[in-house]
Amino acid sequence: MSIRYLTAQLAQQIDEELMNAVGAFTHDTQSYSVSQLMELAGLACAQTLSTVYSKEKYSKVLVCCGPGNQGGDGLVAARHLGMFGYEPTIYMPKPGSKEIYQRLQKQCINMDIPIIPPPASAEELPRALQSSHVILDAIFGFSFKPPVRAPFDDALKLISASGLPIVSVDIPSGWDVEFGNAEAVGLTPDVLLSLTAPKVGAKYFKGRHFLGGRFVPKTIQDKFQLNLPEYPGFDQIVELPRNYRM
Repeated sequence: MSIRYLTAQLAQQIDEELMNAVGAFTHDTQSYSVSQLMELAGLACAQTLSTVYSKEKYSKVLVCCGPGNQGGDGLVAARHLGMFGYEPTIYMPKPGSKEIYQRLQKQCINMDIPIIPPPASAEELPRALQSSHVILDAIFGFSFKPPVRAPFDDALKLISASGLPIVSVDIPSGWDVEFGNAEAVGLTPDVLLSLTAPKVGAKYFKGRHFLGGRFVPKTIQDKFQLNLPEYPGFDQIVELPRNYRM
């Protein structure tokens, strides 16, 4: 059977069940926390980038983070990339306000990972792009709906114009989760990492496509008929054939 592609509504429902005491596991005292899911997702992001872009040739990574959970995944990925031997720099035009976001940001600071401060981000982004080898796009998640608003509209234009290879997390930033880049304002990544299961908009993606986040219990896989592929060995990601279809 084919892997199931998720609408925004279904993706949200599955996320809620993953963090729900009776949904994530059969024991009603166990569930995933947001921080657990971010850690697993961020590790998958870092592994995807390092699988495609070696640190010998693409050592300088610009990690672009939005204010939501997607940005949290990016902060976790930046930390892991630093552990992997890359030189990440974090770009956050609008940092998240939640306490978990602040903690993840502090962890990156403790690792001496450079963070472009929001007041200077508009001026610093072009310079950061010039000194980077690859971009990790963790700006918008599956809940995003066009249009792209400031300060992200100018940022997406600069990122697109840079010509650098892009690895997008879950759905390319600027894309509608179900209709793809229909308004032609989103990024055009070379690599896409879908989390939990691919989103409907990913059917319009033409590059290398990975599935990550090896955390979905069999009960949820069966309930939603996700038909996920097997992960190889102990990897946190699995590459999907380019001819995967809905």
